[in-house]
Amino acid sequence: MKWLIIAIYAASIAWVHYRGRVRHRWTRQIFDHSAFVAPLNVLIYAFSRVSTRPYPPVEAWPDLKMLEANWETIRDEAEALIALRALKASEKNDDAGFNSFFKEGWKRFYLKWYDVDPGSAARLCPKTVALLRDAPSVKAALFAELPPGSKLNPHRDPFAGSLRYHLGLATPNDDRCRIYVDGEMYSWRDGQGVVFDETYMHWVRNDTDQPRLILLCDLERPMRFRWAQAFNRFLARRVMSAAASPNEAGDRTGFISKLFLVSFYAGQQRRRFKQWNPTVYKLTKLLLVVAVVALVIWA
Repeated sequence: MKWLIIAIYAASIAWVHYRGRVRHRWTRQIFDHSAFVAPLNVLIYAFSRVSTRPYPPVEAWPDLKMLEANWETIRDEAEALIALRALKASEKNDDAGFNSFFKEGWKRFYLKWYDVDPGSAARLCPKTVALLRDAPSVKAALFAELPPGSKLNPHRDPFAGSLRYHLGLATPNDDRCRIYVDGEMYSWRDGQGVVFDETYMHWVRNDTDQPRLILLCDLERPMRFRWAQAFNRFLARRVMSAAASPNEAGDRTGFISKLFLVSFYAGQQRRRFKQWNPTVYKLTKLLLVVAVVALVIWA
């Protein structure tokens, strides 16, 4: 049984690693969060009702048409937040989902996060929050701004149970502001939406002199069977809700985001270690992998 579990886990990691054309190096893939949840994600891919290509068709989620029809109303509330300086980075390193983006000047304001509805969102963006209530496939939503000249490095998101939706609000409308998903480029346009599978490798560049403002949403992945849909929803409620992060004091912070503070400081120490001696750092990583494998085999 132990060897069967090891084989399934190894096969799942290989599937996740090779499913796209763009990949991490294997030495990084082993430590990437996509490796830890690989068996779960492979199960979700197997029972997905929409295509597993990088850009599924937007038409698979009919309620998104309503958001696109009201994009100017949504944009106006987002720009009002910018005027209030309410779009900002996490102030206490308590954003487990997007913390690595902040070093590039990325800013956000949460409108909903799975089962968590920030009180600040209903107060400051009542029209957008009302529109989102009429879009049941949207499980999480936030405004996101990327400044001129910034980039987001190649990465995979960990949870295959959702897909990502971007609605352009105030963008450069320029191909120099673009996203690559598994190597395929998309450039944002005001009032237009796109869906992509964020568990493929993806990265962003804004090489213009204008910021990019979008509505960013997590969409529930449609599943083939009721039991699979129920399982996916259970994971979203129990796990994804725990990654909630506040816009301001008084908004709820999820358990995972509270714990992330420990990971954040550990990451700082890891980067210092790497800068001190890259060779020793790589050797240490290799020894840790060998130790974990040995522990699993002989446990």
